[in-house]
Amino acid sequence: MKNIESNNPIIPFIEGDGMGPDIWRVTKKVLDAAVEKSYNGEKKIEWLEIHAGLSALKKYGNDNILPKESLNEIRKYKIAIKGPLTTPVGKFDYVCLVCSKEQDGIDGKRPQKCIKCGSEYVTPRFRSLNVGLRQILDLYACVRPVRWYKGVPCPVKHPEKLDVIVFRENTEDVYAGIEFQEGSADAKKIINFLKDGFNKKIRLDSGIGIKPISVTGTKRLVRKAINYAIAQNLPSVTLVHKGNIMKFTEGAFRDWGYELAKEEYRDKIVTEQELWDDFDGKMPEGKILIKDRIADQMFQQVLLRPDEYSVIATPNLNGDYLSDACAAQVGGLGLAPGANIGDEIALFEATHGTAPKYTGMDKVNPSSLILSGVMMLKYMGWNEAGKMIEISLAKTISNKTVTYDLERQMEGATKLKTSEFGQKIIENM
Repeated sequence: MKNIESNNPIIPFIEGDGMGPDIWRVTKKVLDAAVEKSYNGEKKIEWLEIHAGLSALKKYGNDNILPKESLNEIRKYKIAIKGPLTTPVGKFDYVCLVCSKEQDGIDGKRPQKCIKCGSEYVTPRFRSLNVGLRQILDLYACVRPVRWYKGVPCPVKHPEKLDVIVFRENTEDVYAGIEFQEGSADAKKIINFLKDGFNKKIRLDSGIGIKPISVTGTKRLVRKAINYAIAQNLPSVTLVHKGNIMKFTEGAFRDWGYELAKEEYRDKIVTEQELWDDFDGKMPEGKILIKDRIADQMFQQVLLRPDEYSVIATPNLNGDYLSDACAAQVGGLGLAPGANIGDEIALFEATHGTAPKYTGMDKVNPSSLILSGVMMLKYMGWNEAGKMIEISLAKTISNKTVTYDLERQMEGATKLKTSEFGQKIIENM
């Protein structure tokens, strides 16, 4: 947490692509109202718009979807918030930043207009703006709290039992982006190198990906998770991995996590093995339990015994799957906030996609971005404003005044537009 000394901090924001502008407008109003009501006008956020994705292309052109100016502003002010940004998933050469349609070039050149929506904002394919921001700014911890809000329809019988916060390593694992396309000269070179140098046989028609997991990346992630557990007085930190198969990457993540806990927090932690060997299974008072779970087992655990877990630390890909799976138990990604945090910089974000088909329709649930704003306020030390929004959001949902995604699942609910839902939250403060 960063205690902000200024009562008028400057915070950069990125509206986002697709329905991003719709949910950002509502989020800004809710955040401003909570700060105003909590501090009687003595505190106020000064918002600074910066650009990435479609807004950057409109402002700067020349395929500049992640401008240096935006990165520099985030570095300068240390805290920022953003809506969802387009992430292409296929093998096409170009992507439309308005409707996310992926397409090939025409005669080797960029299409002048999108073949689906007719937009002129078609840009060369990129891996991921979200991943790019995390890697460039070294935002190594993706932090995602998952809890249930009373009244939200859920697929499990006891959603209230799940209350976890996932610390997902953000810069390594398969998300490092080290890949070689099937059939390429580089892929063939890697395949032959592994065959000739290490006697490892790989099919010649394979694409190749590299999965780095380091001592540095692991320990700083686990350190942040344990520090959070200590600060919030939470009972356990669970290391989630697939070390039974990937022994020198994910297995090492587990081993280095335990090593860090014992090296730096010896007087504050007990490992699960020590709990049974030395304490007969009875947790000593004032200690944090450090334990680990195999990834596939953990997916069962969060369904069958969710109340046994509080803080989860995991490599990148496991954390991506697991945080989404947890969110599904308590209402889905529309209610799942997130942040990307490094040693100096924190970037808060909606965890869902751009949903381009809803662009400008004032329809979608803004709760993910609003709750990411709550995380931001608490990170700043403005806990009163953050708590006010959480209570008001819960009241708004329990009153069954919700957006379409929840209304269609709730008997007797009133369907609201995005903007109307935000106004209800403000009225309920």
